[in-house]
Amino acid sequence: MVTPAKEQEYITKIHTQEVVIEQLKKEIELHSKQNEFLQQQVNSLTEILIQMRKDKFGSKSEKTKVLDNQLNFFNEPELCADPEETEPIVKIDKKGVSVRARKVREDSLKDLPIEVHEYKLPESEMTCPQCSHSLKKIGSQFVRDIIKYIPAQIAIERLMQNAYECPCCKGTEHPFIRKATVPVSFMPHSLASAGSVAEVVTQKYVNSVPLYRQEEIWKNLGIELSRATMSNWVIYGAENYLKPIADRLKERLLVRDILHVDETTVQVLKEDGKKPETKSYMWVYRSGNDGRKPIVIYDYKPSRDGEIPEEFLKDFKGYLHTDGYAGYNKVKGVIRCGCWAHLRRKFVEADTASKGEDGYAKIGIAYCDKLFYIEDQLKELSKEERYRKRLETEKPLIDEFWDWIYKTAPIVLPKTKLGKAIAYAINQKPYMENYLKDGRCSISNNVAENAIRPFTVGRKNWLFCDTPKGADASAVIYSIVETAKANGINVRDYLEYLFTVMPTEEWRKDPDILDSLTPCSPEIRKKFKN
Repeated sequence: MVTPAKEQEYITKIHTQEVVIEQLKKEIELHSKQNEFLQQQVNSLTEILIQMRKDKFGSKSEKTKVLDNQLNFFNEPELCADPEETEPIVKIDKKGVSVRARKVREDSLKDLPIEVHEYKLPESEMTCPQCSHSLKKIGSQFVRDIIKYIPAQIAIERLMQNAYECPCCKGTEHPFIRKATVPVSFMPHSLASAGSVAEVVTQKYVNSVPLYRQEEIWKNLGIELSRATMSNWVIYGAENYLKPIADRLKERLLVRDILHVDETTVQVLKEDGKKPETKSYMWVYRSGNDGRKPIVIYDYKPSRDGEIPEEFLKDFKGYLHTDGYAGYNKVKGVIRCGCWAHLRRKFVEADTASKGEDGYAKIGIAYCDKLFYIEDQLKELSKEERYRKRLETEKPLIDEFWDWIYKTAPIVLPKTKLGKAIAYAINQKPYMENYLKDGRCSISNNVAENAIRPFTVGRKNWLFCDTPKGADASAVIYSIVETAKANGINVRDYLEYLFTVMPTEEWRKDPDILDSLTPCSPEIRKKFKN
């Protein structure tokens, strides 16, 4: 028989066990949450590691090799088929050489000077071994063309100014003497010539050869030319001759309707109030696809604050293509256009992090790829026709993309690469369709990225700028150089021309002369076309 005391003891034990079980359940739940959190951290760090490996060792190209056919709703055969398209035919001549390849080679050599080198028989072989009669030339046979390399040479050009007098007036009260005109010096009390400075600038800002390497090149040519001397030339030329042209280009740029902007880091060692290792920024502003001559402007600033593009673009009204940086929201009076290439890159990173196993990331990439494919088909159309076709073909696809985004967002972990890609898309949605408003607008900001790429390539070689003055000079020079390249101009010859005519100072009396000296000038384009 169970006594009341015994029964109470059992009840107490049962209650104690229930309490213990409840505590264990809570601990298990807590540990499960901790495990889930730690697993998310592991996944996040794994994604970061995979992305870092790809950034360092992987391909930098973002081009899609083939259209992704996993989405059958894209109807690729129907959209891509073109009965008018003809297949390329390569003709082969009797020697087995592609006719087209030979044509390309001939076109690439047509502007080079030709030296004809005739190979003659030595005097000892100029007699017939049969009758001992002298041999007579009957013709020449073409054998082949080869490239002859002529090493660079330097020399001192000594300028002598002749003076002339009138012999009749000599000895009178009014003798007459006239001196010949001598070109104005590029830089007072300097050996610098327009050609030598143009060479230094071209090597550094076009070919990305830093000054310390150029120092060795000049030494091998026979002259000790220090980095300090070349730096003085570069900064003097930028401040006194190229900056007025860059300023005039900026004025012309800000009255355009469509602009692209981007920025990248640069290290400036002697920036006031900043440590040497602190990041500064080089900004680039480029004209868009408006049917006019392209303009590229670089602008050095010590920070990435949104006030910088706001100040630069305070007089600009129109469409502004940017990446997802929120600082651009401070620019007033513009229609901001998002970049589908940046959006696509987020899904590519998610796909890379999942080692290609995430089907959702591939779907996001496929949507973007299809948009770019359609856009490529429209590039030859007029702005009016492109505007109409975009609304017919791209707008429905974009609407479908947003439906997919909002359906996928709730089932994706927000801290994963895919979750961040979807969050980026939702955050940028107000700007992603604005390019549809004007047929001249672009689907991406690749134009600005391509414009700033020469600077990033050069930065890998020279690593940093010593002073803000040097960074400002670099911004001015890159503005001139990249605008010249965008207009198909031979940069070195163009710079030599500027360094020859700008010291005359005629443009100071009549600033409108600067318009005829910019890379957009018809005269300059005709004179220095590549």
